[in-house]
Amino acid sequence: MRKFFATLILVPLAIVFIAFAVANRQAVTVSFDPFEQAHPALALALPLFALIFLLLIVGVVIGGVSAWLRQAKWRRAARLAQAQARELRAELERVNSRKAPLETVPGPPRDALPLTLPPAA
Repeated sequence: MRKFFATLILVPLAIVFIAFAVANRQAVTVSFDPFEQAHPALALALPLFALIFLLLIVGVVIGGVSAWLRQAKWRRAARLAQAQARELRAELERVNSRKAPLETVPGPPRDALPLTLPPAA
């Protein structure tokens, strides 16, 4: 079912991307020199769709890294909680292994001490 929905979404999306690339295949010049417009020192000529796709990919990567960095404190808290849970489980196992069964605890049996009520006055 998951593959069906993925196909249902990805096929039309791929068609839109291909149509966009075919419609915008003219070359554009991207200049990184703000002072010389006629003959820039660093310029790059590439198809418009490639520029847009490249900027989209760079934006996704920057957003992913930003989200990953913001979530660092939550990942650290989860690691600490996991370590604490491991320690507590180990301590519980140690306590349970040292604990003697109830039958071997010395003392009178429960039935040996009958409950008596004082006489009413």
